[in-house]
Amino acid sequence: MLSIVILTKNEERDIAGCLDSLRWCDDVHVVDSGSTDATVVLAAARGAHVLTNPFVSFGQQRNWSLDHCPLRHDWILFLDADEQSTDAFKDALLAAIANAPADVAGYFCCWKLLLEGRWLKHSDAFPRWQLRLLRKGRARFVDSGHGQKEGPVQGSLAYLREPYLHFAYSKGWSDWVAKHNRYSDLEARERATRPVTWRGLFHEHSTQRVLVLKALLTRLPFWPALRFFHAYILRLGFLDGPQGLIHCSNMMLFEYLVTLKFRQLRLDQRKPPPNPS
Repeated sequence: MLSIVILTKNEERDIAGCLDSLRWCDDVHVVDSGSTDATVVLAAARGAHVLTNPFVSFGQQRNWSLDHCPLRHDWILFLDADEQSTDAFKDALLAAIANAPADVAGYFCCWKLLLEGRWLKHSDAFPRWQLRLLRKGRARFVDSGHGQKEGPVQGSLAYLREPYLHFAYSKGWSDWVAKHNRYSDLEARERATRPVTWRGLFHEHSTQRVLVLKALLTRLPFWPALRFFHAYILRLGFLDGPQGLIHCSNMMLFEYLVTLKFRQLRLDQRKPPPNPS
């Protein structure tokens, strides 16, 4: 009834927990992009079908998986190694598939972000949506910033409101800082080139509205501080305890890096071309 695809690179810390939470599924594929740790061994030992493909971007890797994994079923769920299913998520997922109208090409899914065992319900602005569940042959992905979003879709998209678990901080602080420094490069380029239009701001899906809103807000003075104020005060992030403060501060740091790189890109665009003489 359902195939699952997991993208990995050096995920030995998380892949076992992810796959253990998916024992109810009879068709799990791991698409690895060159791990040098025990990721592939651990995945194979748990019965996953493992393929390898060099990583270019998240959108490209998900599309490659759709084209090359021997998927047994008509519905495909994408998860990351630091994400896990729950019984409630599994039940909601299978019910959605069983009752999906013919015109539904896929479902936006949401996650519970956890830090030190605490759900960051307020500071992570739950629910946040990504296209993760789709019918075979009915949807593709395109790159967007440091991640991906829905691309061409044949049909409509619905929402699966029961979340899965997301352990974004599982690899420690050094890994988080290094990864988000890389991500900020991609986000800055995305926001510097994305047009800000009224049509985009009022798109029917929040995944599209957020892209335009980010491009607009990054241009505002003191945006990183405003990002913190919005998440910690207006969204009641302080109710998430010290973990909420840590997460909101981290997001402020990330937006600060994006803003610096965004500003540099804009300045570079205004520079006159070098004089050939």
